[in-house]
Amino acid sequence: MSITVLSMDEIINAICLHLAERKSVKVTDVQVELSWDEETGYTAEVWIQGRSQYLVESNMIEAILRYLHSEYNIRAYREDVRLELDEEITAVVNV
Repeated sequence: MSITVLSMDEIINAICLHLAERKSVKVTDVQVELSWDEETGYTAEVWIQGRSQYLVESNMIEAILRYLHSEYNIRAYREDVRLELDEEITAVVNV
């Protein structure tokens, strides 16, 4: 089993691509800020056309799974993706 690690920038790109497609906007119209909190865990605040929304960890992983498939041709499952916090948030994928 090999491991793929996505950087914080790649996670942000994954969320931008995912939401741009879902909301039918340009990728450049999507802004994302990732965070981690002891009570809420991993979240992403997203701004699209002046409106903000929060994504929870499962929504972030959904975007990461689509990104892995489209950019790396990797088919992974939710159980294969783990978000980690060191100096930045990363996604560790067991494939």
